[in-house]
Amino acid sequence: MPQLRLALAQVNACVGDLAGNAELVVRWTRKAVEAGAHLAVFPEMVLTGYPVEDLALRESFAQASKEALDGLAARLAEEGCGDIAVFVGYLDRDAGGVRNAAAVLHGGQVVARQFKHHLPNYGVFDERRYFASGDSLDVVRVHGVEVGMVICEDLWQDGGPIAALGEAGVDLVVSPNASPYERKKDDARLALVTRRAAEAKAPLAYVNLIGGQDELVFDGDSMVVTADGALVTRAPQFVEHLVVLDLDLPGGAARAEGVVGEFTVHRRTLSERPLPRYEPLPVPQPAEPLPDEAEVWYALVTGLRDYVHKNGFRSVVLGLSGGIDSAVVAALAVDALGADAVHGVSMPSNYSSEHSKSDAADLAQRTGLHYSVQPIADMVGVFVDQLGLTGLAEENVQARCRGVTLMGLSNQHGHLVLATGNKTELAVGYSTIYGDAVGGFAPIKDVLKTLVWDLARWRNAEAEKLGELPPIPENSITKPPSAELRPGQVDTDSLPDYELLDSVLDDYVEGDKGYRDLIAMGFTHELVDKVLRMVDRAEYKRRQYPPGTKITFKAFGRDRRLPITSGWREG
Repeated sequence: MPQLRLALAQVNACVGDLAGNAELVVRWTRKAVEAGAHLAVFPEMVLTGYPVEDLALRESFAQASKEALDGLAARLAEEGCGDIAVFVGYLDRDAGGVRNAAAVLHGGQVVARQFKHHLPNYGVFDERRYFASGDSLDVVRVHGVEVGMVICEDLWQDGGPIAALGEAGVDLVVSPNASPYERKKDDARLALVTRRAAEAKAPLAYVNLIGGQDELVFDGDSMVVTADGALVTRAPQFVEHLVVLDLDLPGGAARAEGVVGEFTVHRRTLSERPLPRYEPLPVPQPAEPLPDEAEVWYALVTGLRDYVHKNGFRSVVLGLSGGIDSAVVAALAVDALGADAVHGVSMPSNYSSEHSKSDAADLAQRTGLHYSVQPIADMVGVFVDQLGLTGLAEENVQARCRGVTLMGLSNQHGHLVLATGNKTELAVGYSTIYGDAVGGFAPIKDVLKTLVWDLARWRNAEAEKLGELPPIPENSITKPPSAELRPGQVDTDSLPDYELLDSVLDDYVEGDKGYRDLIAMGFTHELVDKVLRMVDRAEYKRRQYPPGTKITFKAFGRDRRLPITSGWREG
């Protein structure tokens, strides 16, 4: 049986940074070579980053991508990595259109190219807007082993390239991916990869990006399964990692060429003879999937860290109200960036309670972030007196004075402002536009309020396990949430109980349930009327809200796109 040492490079690319991403490929290929690998596979579009969105429509960018690929092939050979076969995702353009492509680099040359066939056009994906579909498959022979490839969505859809490779005959399938994270997706991936390996009648090696890109975050979770569905190994989530694995492959796969189903199969021989038998490395133990709260926490930390660093910021600033949302965002920021890069500001008004001020100070002491107090009562007084503001207008000017304060500090010191609102508030419009909604990034934008509490409890429990001081004050977790914009105000003055509200929102927003569906599920007419009315009327606020890390199946913005002006109402 032929042997082959495989390396899967689970790496963090940045959209548009062709030089930096090429350097990333060289660095990790060198590690693969040092580990004795014969084949290295990188994620989908690793050379350009993913998703490139409308950069794909720029002819200059596609040309630069192709030139970078040629340059990368030559550089790998110059760096002593010419003997290893390297699979690299990139952006191509030919007479047929723009292509989501992957190439095989070997001996200083681009020796094979393949274009993605299934182009996803749902959720966060708009690939049919950009790319033309491919209909050929390049199978390369490496040390006597027939290696086929499928690119991301080609793995997720029934039939197509996987079925064609199974019919044509391969000994191994590699699958470069840029598969964004959402909760519990790792469970679906393993079942999917297992089914596709059986369909291809060969082991399947799945490699995925990690890191944040705008609102998306990629978790890695790369894996290898056998043809009969056994998990061989699995990479940890949310970290760059090189999986190195020796495979005993059957060899002698059927070698059909030409038209197979709807595809044209090409065979490229890089090295004909199998390797002499060698002592395999110990099989790396599969990483354990993260528990739910841990997975979400690391997704949010990764998304925030990469948004800040990839956009050239060195520090962040946020308002500290003493409440649960700002406390969780502050803890996330400290985990992502380090305490020295986080600046928290308490901005008390005449209606701020003593506990809101003391809880904010307690959080600052627990996390070690930079802390300052900027009272806003005098600022508010000027607006209220000059404009004669009362009621809601007076409440909102407090939030807007806080927003102006944070933006002023941002301009003065170069901090990125973090908005601290959660998905529940964003859904029902329970925020002040140009006030607490101000900012450059919203870390918990896609986190329902009840999950915010769960994350706070989980993070504190993790700290206690490590013998550390829990970062979030217990009082911030247990006290009734309040915007404190008028005397004695609590959130439930305006909103249903959060447990009940989040249940309705999960079904209406995430599940796309209609009015009658929700009533049939047992929610009262009064509750459904109120919640749906609030959600539908707040679309204009959501459209102006900062980007934030997507963790659910249907996040506001990329996934759920509704008109602001609409006469449609449920009910």
